[in-house]
Amino acid sequence: MKTAIIIGAGPAGLTAAYELLTRTDIIPIIIDMEEAVGGLSRTINYKGNRMDIGGHRFFSKSEKIINWWLHFLPLESDSADHSIRIQYQHKTAAFDLDEDLLGKGDKVMMIRSRRSRIYYRKHFFDYPLTLNARTIQNLGIMKSLGIGASYCRAKLFPVRPESSLEDFFHNRFGRKLYETFFRDYTEKVWGVPCERIPASWGHQRVKDLNITKMISHAVRNLFRSDTSIRQKSTSTSLIEQFLYPKLGPGQMWETVAEEVRRLGGKIYLNTSAEGIEIDGANRVVGVRALHTVSGNTMNLAGDYVFSTMPVKQLVQKMNGAPVPDEVKEVAAGLEYRDFLIVGILVTELKVAGQDKGPWNDNWIYIQDKLVRAGRVQFFNNWSPFMVNDASRFWLGVEYFCSEEDALWAMDDEAIKKMAIGEMELIGILDASAVLDALVVKVKKAYPSYYGSYDRFEVVQQFLDGFENLFMVGRNGMHRYNNSDHSMLTAMAAVENILKGRSDKLNIWEINTEIEYLEESGTGKEAD
Repeated sequence: MKTAIIIGAGPAGLTAAYELLTRTDIIPIIIDMEEAVGGLSRTINYKGNRMDIGGHRFFSKSEKIINWWLHFLPLESDSADHSIRIQYQHKTAAFDLDEDLLGKGDKVMMIRSRRSRIYYRKHFFDYPLTLNARTIQNLGIMKSLGIGASYCRAKLFPVRPESSLEDFFHNRFGRKLYETFFRDYTEKVWGVPCERIPASWGHQRVKDLNITKMISHAVRNLFRSDTSIRQKSTSTSLIEQFLYPKLGPGQMWETVAEEVRRLGGKIYLNTSAEGIEIDGANRVVGVRALHTVSGNTMNLAGDYVFSTMPVKQLVQKMNGAPVPDEVKEVAAGLEYRDFLIVGILVTELKVAGQDKGPWNDNWIYIQDKLVRAGRVQFFNNWSPFMVNDASRFWLGVEYFCSEEDALWAMDDEAIKKMAIGEMELIGILDASAVLDALVVKVKKAYPSYYGSYDRFEVVQQFLDGFENLFMVGRNGMHRYNNSDHSMLTAMAAVENILKGRSDKLNIWEINTEIEYLEESGTGKEAD
């Protein structure tokens, strides 16, 4: 019987395991250094209050992915308007949803409306940006006119060649709008100026969004709104609704893990990959694993190896064959951004929602240099079941940093105090309303597009030379993929095994070219 060693129990690793179990006779063995499955998509449960690390919208333009999700967590049967909302499956606008895609109880998907805004100079602006009276009033007439003139100038005189992320934003939005709503937040996330980030990041994450599409989307919605889950005609950044597990994103991966175990797969948690064993020039034969709690080691033999671990570490841990010096150099130069989130439980919020209604934002982006926080999630609005007491508000303040930064080294109490103070400063809450707080730190959350990334092809070609090694997922490919993209890379790898395909080009093509995405049915943004 053949086996596959899968490093990482996040979306890519668990998808690979399930696909292997249901489509092949290969038995997967998953190892993960965390104590729970899900990777960055896991849900933290703190005294009954659930925390979504990073914010995960379950949205994809791939019907295959949406059906895959609904197989594990059916759509909540109490959700209204199934005939309209699930029209992605059929050409007709109205039909009765199949009973096997409906569910009750806790193991269900909910349909959630998307609501996010930008905080800038003591005002909240709709995101995606909307050209309405409120936006103009918040900006002021002169600044609004300046933004319009800057956009026209960018269209007439675009930056060529478009080499940096700054160039990318300038060409699509104009310099004034970029500096107002995009620059500060982006530089908080990556810790470097936008001119040091390649334009390829923008092409991957923002793709075809520009002011023209934003305006046309707003005008179209005055007459007809796309209420389907797929929203095929809508740019990813403009989606208006998404699916969300009732108990947070980790519920999806906990459910998949249960099924993987039931079908005969093995999952070892608190277990890290300490050595990647190579036999000859083109095969990986196993993984030496360490149980980080007991200190026990295992030598796992495998016919195939799927890696979602950071590429930097994968190359460092290779044993049994020489790794070229250039590959070592490039891999060692890859950089990452770490992430920490502060959960804050409060009795009430100071802010009101649009038109002074209930606060219904999923998150807000903080475009303000006066605070270090980059984004704030409001977990109640992801799902009301994310908070233990419906009368409380449970929010997550997000910070982006590196392990070497002073912020990462701060003790938890100091971090909590800072986060509470910053939320008070921008008018979200009063410190006197805080009941509890929690700090969660995540290493290597975001693979960076600077450092030695411009030479990444050297590492990619070397690793692709191992015929039975598949790099999948975000860190496995050093690519800022969303959950559905990560899943699709795992599915493509399993498909290659089934077809005996030795090259990995189809895996690397996922989430690169728009034409490929549309023709192959692969997805847009999921988180």
